[in-house]
Amino acid sequence: MEKKPFVPGPRRPNNGNNAPARRGDRNASKDLYAINERIRAREVRLVGDNVEQGIYPIQRALAIAEEQGLDLIEISPNAAPPVCKILDYQKFLYQQKKHLKEQKAKSVKVVVKEIRFGPQTDDHDYNFKLKHAIGFLQDGAKVKAYVFFKGRSILFKEQGEVLLLRFANDLEDYGKVEQMPVLEGKRMIIMLSPKKK
Repeated sequence: MEKKPFVPGPRRPNNGNNAPARRGDRNASKDLYAINERIRAREVRLVGDNVEQGIYPIQRALAIAEEQGLDLIEISPNAAPPVCKILDYQKFLYQQKKHLKEQKAKSVKVVVKEIRFGPQTDDHDYNFKLKHAIGFLQDGAKVKAYVFFKGRSILFKEQGEVLLLRFANDLEDYGKVEQMPVLEGKRMIIMLSPKKK
């Protein structure tokens, strides 16, 4: 039996009303803020630079927004009465996104890098670890340096403290001491945070 070639049927004209939703548009209908006729309150408190602040009936507030060719945006729906601003909605959303981005950038996670020493670390090993610590501090990470005492080496705790203080002193151009050397169990720890540029 011979196969017939596939011939597509007639396409329906797409006048825009039945356009398929793009991915990510599902939430587009669920606006973050009620605007214009979607505001359900009878009266609202208008705030902002371009209006006389006060409480207005919703119809009057909508009229003021329309006169300015802008949108009435409900920014605080739980207040009594709800607080609204008169702004360009797209511009307002853009500003909100920008503000959120800035907040995220400010709340950067603090990275803590650990550097371990023995109580009798030689100069070559010390300098190698110092170089790493400088790199970590320059990258904005905190440095937690510690001397680990095994068995009877706890007898050298003064030596460990001297080593950590020397380490902090060598890093003073890159970081500041957040916590002086303290003995926690078998470890003596010092914390350094990067200097702000």
